[in-house]
Amino acid sequence: MLGNNLYSYGYNSSANGAMIWMIISLVLAIIGGICLYFTVFGKANENKFTGFMKWLYDFVTFKKMMLESLLRVLYIIIAIYITLSSFALISTSFVGFLGMLILGNLIARITFEFSLVLLTICKNTTEINSKMKAEVKATKTKKEETKEEK
Repeated sequence: MLGNNLYSYGYNSSANGAMIWMIISLVLAIIGGICLYFTVFGKANENKFTGFMKWLYDFVTFKKMMLESLLRVLYIIIAIYITLSSFALISTSFVGFLGMLILGNLIARITFEFSLVLLTICKNTTEINSKMKAEVKATKTKKEETKEEK
């Protein structure tokens, strides 16, 4: 009994250390995120960056949606997986093979199309919003010019 506890100090240092590091990581992430959001990625810096920093700014502020490309690649991977894995059923159940081959790919396609439709709606709404802001701004400018002429 003494041999088992010779180097034990009554606590599990790896579990405690991991928990402490997770708490420190959370605090640092919150502080760092808030500082970066208000300094680097704030509205004041919207058109100041070029190159990689512009890409990073657009990425962090969700100006450019990456999900559409990711969904397209993911759909191809899942469609290939469903097709290939359906061949595992060919020896046990031909109907199961056809069902998985046809219905599996159909359900995957419908799911991904629905996701892409939602993204398209989001993109179109954002585009309409930006055009409306530009139109309202132009209307205000015309009204001010008309007032100045009178």
